[in-house]
Amino acid sequence: MAQRQQQTARSQTALPPPLAAVNLHAAGIDLGADGPFVAVPPRDDPQPGRGFGACTADLEALAAWLATCGMTTIALASPGVYWLPLFALLATRGGEVLFVDPQPGQQSKGRPQRDRHDCPGRPRRHTCGLLAAALRPADQVGVWRSALRQRAMRLTAAAQHFQHMQKALTQMNVQLQPVVRDLPGGPGLALIRAIRAGERAPAPRAPLRDSRCQHDAATSARAVQGPWRDEQLFALAQALDWYEGSPRKIRECDDKIHPHVPTCVARSAGQPCPPSPRPRNQGRNQPAFAARAPRHRRTGGDLTQMEGIDETTAGIVLSEIGFDRRRWPPGNHCPAWLGLCPHHRVSGGKVLSRRTKPCATRAATALRLAAASRHHRQSAVGAFCRRLQARLGAPKALTAPAHPRARLIYSMLKHGTTSVRRGRDAYEPQSRQRAVTNLRRRAHELGDELRPTPEETAA
Repeated sequence: MAQRQQQTARSQTALPPPLAAVNLHAAGIDLGADGPFVAVPPRDDPQPGRGFGACTADLEALAAWLATCGMTTIALASPGVYWLPLFALLATRGGEVLFVDPQPGQQSKGRPQRDRHDCPGRPRRHTCGLLAAALRPADQVGVWRSALRQRAMRLTAAAQHFQHMQKALTQMNVQLQPVVRDLPGGPGLALIRAIRAGERAPAPRAPLRDSRCQHDAATSARAVQGPWRDEQLFALAQALDWYEGSPRKIRECDDKIHPHVPTCVARSAGQPCPPSPRPRNQGRNQPAFAARAPRHRRTGGDLTQMEGIDETTAGIVLSEIGFDRRRWPPGNHCPAWLGLCPHHRVSGGKVLSRRTKPCATRAATALRLAAASRHHRQSAVGAFCRRLQARLGAPKALTAPAHPRARLIYSMLKHGTTSVRRGRDAYEPQSRQRAVTNLRRRAHELGDELRPTPEETAA
């Protein structure tokens, strides 16, 4: 009987103060195409849940009602980009606005999946501090990131228009690919422009060949013969017009990106930008300006000092994660947010899965591509990629090298370039020692012995 009374007393014990209430005046908003639905605690308004329209006047009325209720923090959940106007409006009115994942509120079984049913539980979870905010960079970084994403979209659109040109040429059986290696270059576009201009005889197009072409004029003339169909010529002309307009749009994006890089607060303490470890790649898709010096002045370090990271990759990573390192107090939180850490699922002491969580951040994709560019290099990173590919496969061999790159970027933002150089110098001897140990083990298995040379012994 005494034991039963003790269990009853334990169940009636109040929660500790840190868990009782974290955000006392918290509101929840679920937003869709038809407009937001807002929920506040019942003690602050007799009608705790209200729906509003999607127009600007309706959003301003929503912000005024929240100010009347005395809400100091708001948890906003929305699919797509419907949340951006409301987020900007509420941020200008003061208070704390968090953009949260709507998925945790939709995991309750037996509950209808509607905003008016999901929204009332969001203020309760936000009051207890159970909702994590998504990363929202500063306004200057947000403008820079938006311009970089627009530039990447323009590059993708240009590649799609060029694929449409290749499709039209293939349907007309015009075999330019075997005779022109660089089809987007000068000779290939000159031939396509001649076809659009109305030239149908192969002889006038033969002088358009590049001097480095390995095929003779007769072979090139035979390659550009085909049945000229009107609908395919029309598709070719339209795709060429769109493709020719893409460089101007990309230059406009560069003009938009360049002024926003040096406007941020400097953290380099007057230190000059170190020399580039490799010559700048003047490729067709590279930015028209050099951004190493402005980024070094803003971050206090140079990401291009890392192996495999050029100016384009550094710009993508910094624009996605921002410059505020306080978002991730320990260094391993940043790779986990990027989806580059194993996501352990253990039940009953049994490991169910160690796969990385599904994440489509552009920064993680850029770091994976940087690791892929080092795969065949004779360096520590290249050896690490090849060793993992032989054991785990290509996808994991690209994710694993991206993880230490993310940690080094976080360390550079926090401590400067010195920590990055120290980490690289510490890794390369470890990689060499690991290779020597493996060679000694293989030699012992074959009955041989591996000994150092006199030069290595003296060193």
